[in-house]
Amino acid sequence: MIGDRQLAYLDSAATSQKPVQVVEAMRRFTEHSNANISRSVHTLGAEATEAYEGARARIAAFIGAPSADEVVFTKNSTEAINLLAYAFQNGSLDPSADPRFRLGPGDEIVVTEMEHHANLVPWQQLAQRTGATLKWIGITDAGRLDVDSIPEVITERCKIISFVHVANLLGTVNPTSQITARAREVGALVGLDASQSVPHLPVDVTELGVDFIAFTGHKMLGPTGIGVLWAKADLLEAMPPFLTGGSMIKTVTMEGTTFAAAPAKFEAGTPPIAEAVGLAAAVDYLDQLGMENVRAHEKELAGYMLERLETVDGLTVVGPRVPIGRSATVSFTLEGVHPHDVGQVLDAEAVAVRVGHHCAKPTCVRFGVTATTRASAYVYNTHEEIDRLVAALGQVRKVFG
Repeated sequence: MIGDRQLAYLDSAATSQKPVQVVEAMRRFTEHSNANISRSVHTLGAEATEAYEGARARIAAFIGAPSADEVVFTKNSTEAINLLAYAFQNGSLDPSADPRFRLGPGDEIVVTEMEHHANLVPWQQLAQRTGATLKWIGITDAGRLDVDSIPEVITERCKIISFVHVANLLGTVNPTSQITARAREVGALVGLDASQSVPHLPVDVTELGVDFIAFTGHKMLGPTGIGVLWAKADLLEAMPPFLTGGSMIKTVTMEGTTFAAAPAKFEAGTPPIAEAVGLAAAVDYLDQLGMENVRAHEKELAGYMLERLETVDGLTVVGPRVPIGRSATVSFTLEGVHPHDVGQVLDAEAVAVRVGHHCAKPTCVRFGVTATTRASAYVYNTHEEIDRLVAALGQVRKVFG
């Protein structure tokens, strides 16, 4: 509730609400099994370890990973992508590193123009530190990737392509098969920012044919503070640890250290144990709904939202205007009204949306806007809430003439 009014929460692309099952799973763990993992022989320690590793296995099954050992828990998608970028930075400095992780002048990194900053800034930094060249696939006026440019942008010099599966500002669902096929032709590795796809549609890493994916718990009904990097086993074996210390070691002497195998190698220190339990509960909840049902519900909501927004005078959708190949995340501008003013009036009407550049400033620049208003629907949203959004936008027009 916002005051005495029922909240219409349309900001799930930023963070989702949590079902009671997730809250209860974390509460039960904290009350009855709270201990550190992989360190103690007492009962609570064993229960905590079982819960944590059980969560890893549960999430591996959810994304179709061949092995739970391919699932690395991180803080969020941003940390997962930075972990991957660090492997290339380290490989560029270490002559003994796996050649797949070596970058230097003449090599290329490819992203897209619709990336969240989390999948852009780490690669910019990597290019600056290694002398590699950063390139990107552009966006059409319709808010789709310029797929015709893929052969030109992704060349034999490319070492890593990292791109967004579902764009957080445009809502565009990108053609993974076309990009992955080109990557295989040139021998490049492929990373996928799946932050906006794993929560909303069926994702199977084997079927996708990529090498890495990153996603985060708080956008998929789970808690904050936990994310996932999935990578093929041989790549995790070749990658250096991102953080060191704690229990990620195999042996330690005063002269040197050898590291544990993945995934422990990448999980230094006490991990987010209760959060992993909560994420596993969120996965259980989504599985009970059925991810095909989740996708169908959101596709229907996307069509309804686009249709209703067309009735608002002066409103322009930024991104695909049809509910095909897009999510139920819709960004828009309202003629003559700044998005922050739109957001404030909507909040007064108990409608929660996101305003700003959504950590995707280059996408805003591409469409000639400084910011947008973004409404994003999820499993718990209804037609009535979208109708309230449209009615509240009518109130914005009244307030600002």
